[in-house]
Formats: sequence, C-alpha cells, structure tokens
Amino acid sequence: MKVLVTGFEPFNNESINPSLEILNKLPDYIGDKEILVAKLPTSIEGSLQALLTIISVQKPDVVINIGQAMGRSHICLERIGINIKDFTIADNDGNMPKNEKILENGADGYFTTLPNEKIIKRWRENKIPGKISNTAGSYVCNFVCYSMCHFSRNKFPNMRTGFVHVPALPQQCLDKPGTASMSLEIMVKAIKILIEEL
Repeated sequence: MKVLVTGFEPFNNESINPSLEILNKLPDYIGDKEILVAKLPTSIEGSLQALLTIISVQKPDVVINIGQAMGRSHICLERIGINIKDFTIADNDGNMPKNEKILENGADGYFTTLPNEKIIKRWRENKIPGKISNTAGSYVCNFVCYSMCHFSRNKFPNMRTGFVHVPALPQQCLDKPGTASMSLEIMVKAIKILIEEL
C-alpha cells in the first residue's frame, strides 16, 4: 500500500508549519505501507496542481493531507470538506476569495474516507488528544480536503482520502498567551498510528 502524506508551507507571516515538520519525522515504511511525503504551497492554485501531479506519478492508495489549525487544542480528523472558498487571510499567492464555490457544479460537500472512529480510539488509547471535526474551515485546508474528496470519487475511485488538522507548536505560541499548542513528538506519533489503522 502506498500512502501519500502532505503538509503545507508556512503562511500568515509564520516561519514554521507543524504539518510540514511532521513529514520530516516520518519513516519510509510503517509495516507494509510505503510512505511518500510532499510539501504543498499554501495556495489554492499551487496546492491542487502539486497534488494532482504527484498522484498521477505515484498513484497512492491513500492520501492524507495535514494542515495547521492555530488555536485548536486537539488533533482533528476532518469528517467533511465543503464547496466554499471564503478566506479571512490571503493565501501565499495573495488570493483572498470571498464566498465563492470551489467547483461551480460540484457537490455541496464530500465526506472523507478514512476509518475515523478506529483512529480516534487508537489515539485515546495512546493518550493523544484527538477528535473528529465537522468543519475544515473555509481556507486552503478545506479547499484541499474538498478537492481531494472530489477527485477520489470522480478520477481516482480506488483512492481513499482524509484531512488532519494539527495544533500549533509551542514555539509558535510564545507571543500568543492562551493559545493551545502540542509537541511535534505527539503529532508525529498520532500520524504514525493513523497510518497503522489504514
């Protein structure tokens, strides 16, 4: 089984993105699963182009996209991506769409296809704060979540997809009192467990 795991470059004046740091800590294999990693630009145009390119070449069985959600205290398995682009900050290319559909004639939403309940159970057994989330937001993360679900149903029917939001790293919160954070070690452990449960 081939598993593609992606993370985003830093955005919104941050110098680090935990989703990208996780990729650097993943092994080449977990059991019989080959792990492929890729950095995505935090851009509505660049992210999808990069994803479709690597998927067409590598043909993964599963795609796990990881993004940062500043302020969240738990690692979140996203249940659904919705057909909306409604940015409160610009992406790294300066795009800031407001109340626009991702696909004009696309479904209103798509459910992800990972075994969410099994993953959450394993996280809790390992004392990892995790939960299922019903909103991936309306920024680039949701754009990727929705787009991957769409393409898995319409272009890559045997490919499973999911999106994971991770909290900020402690060093990102030094000047943000009260903002939740989580160690990189715990995040990496969570993603390894997720892959084991595929």
